[in-house]
Amino acid sequence: MTADTPWRRPAAFSYALRRVRAFLRPPVTVYPADDLVKDHDVGVAMRDGVVLRVNVYRPVGDGTFPVILCAHPYGKDVLPKKKRRGWSFSMQYRIMNQSGPVRFSAETSWEAPDPAWWTSQGYAVINADTRGGGHSEGTGDLLSDQEALDIDELIEWAGSQPWSTGEVGMLGVSYLAISQYKAAALHPPSLKAICPWEGFTDAYRDFFTPGGIVENGFARIWLFMTKRVARVSTDLAAERRRHPLRDDWWDALTPDLEKISVPMLVCTSFSDGNLHSVGSMRAFQRAGSKDRFAFAHRGGKWATFYCEDAKLAQLAFFDRYLRHREVPAPPRMRLEVRDAADRVVEVRSESEWPVKRTSWTTLRLAEGGTLRSESAGGAPAGSASFDLRRGSLAFRYDFDEDTEITGPMTLRLWVSCEGTDDPELFAGVEKWSGTRYVPFQGSYGYGRDRVASGRLRVALRELDPERSMPHQPEHTFRRLQPVVPGEIVEVCIPLTPSATLFRAGDSMRLLLAGRYLEPRNPFFGHFPARYRPSAAGTITVHWSPERPSSLETPVIPRR
Repeated sequence: MTADTPWRRPAAFSYALRRVRAFLRPPVTVYPADDLVKDHDVGVAMRDGVVLRVNVYRPVGDGTFPVILCAHPYGKDVLPKKKRRGWSFSMQYRIMNQSGPVRFSAETSWEAPDPAWWTSQGYAVINADTRGGGHSEGTGDLLSDQEALDIDELIEWAGSQPWSTGEVGMLGVSYLAISQYKAAALHPPSLKAICPWEGFTDAYRDFFTPGGIVENGFARIWLFMTKRVARVSTDLAAERRRHPLRDDWWDALTPDLEKISVPMLVCTSFSDGNLHSVGSMRAFQRAGSKDRFAFAHRGGKWATFYCEDAKLAQLAFFDRYLRHREVPAPPRMRLEVRDAADRVVEVRSESEWPVKRTSWTTLRLAEGGTLRSESAGGAPAGSASFDLRRGSLAFRYDFDEDTEITGPMTLRLWVSCEGTDDPELFAGVEKWSGTRYVPFQGSYGYGRDRVASGRLRVALRELDPERSMPHQPEHTFRRLQPVVPGEIVEVCIPLTPSATLFRAGDSMRLLLAGRYLEPRNPFFGHFPARYRPSAAGTITVHWSPERPSSLETPVIPRR
């Protein structure tokens, strides 16, 4: 059984043409930032005398205003520029295509809140260069406790200014979300709410080494670029090589989510599985905040962040917790279900994640490349093998009625291997409508993503009973357990969260391989994502009544 590759189909080449057009003419609109007051490069002294630089934006006129703050190493003054034929903006909008239009003002730096929009709503906005970044002094340390202490001081400075009400919130995407967690855990008195919009919470598990497998595509680019734009004391690229297993060094980079107590609205998209999706959902589930809410979607990252619906949700949240207005609390989870990349079939409110009424359904791997429900009877013993470098396996399940699959999926396999004691496995769940592959939005603007995916270095298969939650296993990644040739071992591969409707007649297909399932080609592949492929060898997947290899699926009963 082998998996044909949907990216080879004609639809992928039409996608490549769309991607080229979007590169040449990205759907980005920049408008002038009028009707605001800007204080540029304001110095804020830290306890040790180092001066950080911030841009302060305020509404025109007298008064005091609640504050929206963001902090990052990317340079607060890297802004769109007016050209003879329009505006120039970050090249990343060309490389990482968006599924919808993106609109922001000329004072909006990369992944930051739009000062013109927020000041028009009566807020002050602070965009800060972290230590060693932009115009700030000193040498920074990314993802560190020192960075969090600096942000704590920035928050208290913002809360004490004469134009401030003393009520400060944080907002931003990616690193501008990540930088909120550790700062919030310090409980600065002026910080009243945070809105981390797609930010991972565990650098090892979510970004650099997901599933114990080295990410050497976007991670390498990010490490190179941050060293170019900021002065940093720790060489993260060198340190990750010194720490291939999760240890105390990685622990020190990880925020203590349970210490966060301020209200939190976290964006937990399903469209950033290579970077933020798992970690942002973890933040929603594990944060200590009594008032915590999730905004779940599967659109483009920046197209969603700057869209009107998202901005209004952010505004209502901050109006409630910074202005203390009589605004209804957000839904515990705003959940968006899609049946294709460009089709939202339902947006509804849920009270928790995973959804409490989930019917956890086990689909067992069986002969003929099929997935069989437990209600169909146990599958007889069998096995299938594939070459880790070139081969793959595919298993298919056909739906006879409309079925919503919403939640985390878990793949449990019994495997043996020959030729290597340290194989790596990559898994993906796809949607097919007849012979047509149905794509979804993915990380880095990729428009042909699968429903869900996961990966695991089999020698790092040890589960962490303290971190694991029901239907959401997590691994320790702290000790190697090489596989003895011929030995059959159980492995558990968590898949990224998703919310997908399968119509009657649609199929769900499970893919297994020893390499990343997407091509890297920048035209129709998943550039720049890349993972270290498995060592050469052969792996065999086994199934029997005693060793049931299976895919646990979260079926939501139809109301």
